[in-house]
Amino acid sequence: MTATYSDSRLTNLIAQGTGEILKGIRGVGLLRGRELGEAGDDLAQSWIARVLAQHRPDDGVLSEEAADNPERLGKDRVWIVDPLDGTKEFATGRQDWAVHVALVENGLPTHAAVGLPDLGVVFKSSDVRHVGGPFARRIALSRTRPPAVAHAVADKLGFDAVGVGSAGAKAMHVLLGDYDAYVHAGGQYEWDQAAPVGVSLAAGLHCSRLDGSKLSYNNADTYIPDLLICRPELADEILSICADFITDHGSFEGEI
Repeated sequence: MTATYSDSRLTNLIAQGTGEILKGIRGVGLLRGRELGEAGDDLAQSWIARVLAQHRPDDGVLSEEAADNPERLGKDRVWIVDPLDGTKEFATGRQDWAVHVALVENGLPTHAAVGLPDLGVVFKSSDVRHVGGPFARRIALSRTRPPAVAHAVADKLGFDAVGVGSAGAKAMHVLLGDYDAYVHAGGQYEWDQAAPVGVSLAAGLHCSRLDGSKLSYNNADTYIPDLLICRPELADEILSICADFITDHGSFEGEI
């Protein structure tokens, strides 16, 4: 008989279990580099797919590591997952990789979990809040594709701009208070965002596009050009800086 789990519990267990699988693959040391990254992607995806097929067979699924099934567009409940966010970081021994699991209902993440397995923690929308207090005076941005708009935000605020690995790691470090904002431009996909945004919203952080528009998931086109996750007291100022930037440059695209 299959055990019955609430959506919240299932979300959290999938993130936890995926992290354990990935740490095990890497920990024995038999694979390196690209082969390690591909093995992590494949095995994590296979396990998540089997879990969802057994426990939520009627729900839709969207994953970075699986072919898209357009039937999800007709469903109110869709699991959006990235089994291994930050494959390069995982394969090269860095700690800033993550596991993303989100249940999206009618376009919004209602249950979400982001695992940072090397730190031994799963951040859960069911039990989370962001760190307040003094600003860290740091902005998190892409380590490999730093967008010019993020540097503009940091310069205007007088903060440092620091490159961090996966999208999940960036968002959770804002939640932890290590950074005050995560500013991204240059494109992502729904699986990059849904879980980090779900956890961040539950924690009371501001989440939106860089023009301030709301985020919505389970769309036919899964590409999302940009993202802002930040402490709520900074949101208006950062969005104003972004508005000035696009007026001057015509686009949020472009790297330093």
